[in-house]
Amino acid sequence: MSAERKKWIHDLLKKGIENGDAHAVAVVDESQYVQHNPMTKEGGIGLAELFTQLAKTNPHVEIIRIFSDGDYIFAHTEYDFSSEKICFEVFRFEGDKTVEHWDNLQLKQAPNVSGHSMTDGATQVSDIAQTESNRATINAFVQDVLINKQAHLMLDYMNANNYTEHNPQLTDDIDSLIAALGTADQPATLLYETHHRTLAEGNFVLSVCEGFRMGEHTAFYDLYRLENGKIVEHWDTVETVPPRSVWNNENGKF
Repeated sequence: MSAERKKWIHDLLKKGIENGDAHAVAVVDESQYVQHNPMTKEGGIGLAELFTQLAKTNPHVEIIRIFSDGDYIFAHTEYDFSSEKICFEVFRFEGDKTVEHWDNLQLKQAPNVSGHSMTDGATQVSDIAQTESNRATINAFVQDVLINKQAHLMLDYMNANNYTEHNPQLTDDIDSLIAALGTADQPATLLYETHHRTLAEGNFVLSVCEGFRMGEHTAFYDLYRLENGKIVEHWDTVETVPPRSVWNNENGKF
């Protein structure tokens, strides 16, 4: 069923946003749907209203990567409506309907110093048999390096000689990540505190974390590509969590 679910989500995002197609929202189970985007109203009606509004801006949607993990479909997308944004979308299914949704959006930025954009790079899923070992590697990396800041373990998880970084502020040199996480001489700009979930298909693994960036409450969505058990490529979006006073639902970002 994973191929069908991928197509349903592809149509939901592509036809729903570009054309305001209400039929694309039929994959949403309105009676159970839990919406975790704080700025979107609950249920399929909320999505239909949102898509109708977005369609008026002559939007363009590009689904760059899409993956399946059990009852979850997760996608890496680029949106061009009132502004250009890069997003990770996560949907949870029960049967042939999606019943829960999370996302994380960031304004599109120029390529980083190493020349990589926020979305270019590998897209092909492989190494399906390594899904669980790759998931375990990222779980350990997030805990050891991102949360506990054990920078000396970085090379246990990353291939520094064959690494491609897509974060606009970082480079292919892993020292830029070490600096962002903080050193004795430089305060951290990224503070990972809570690891909420990990989704994986083959050589691609997405982690969802909560913390602070430049002192602001932030959601971190990090997509990793692994080869031979090591991280060789990384994409991400970071989004400030809006204050509760402006939420359009009470489900929380995570």
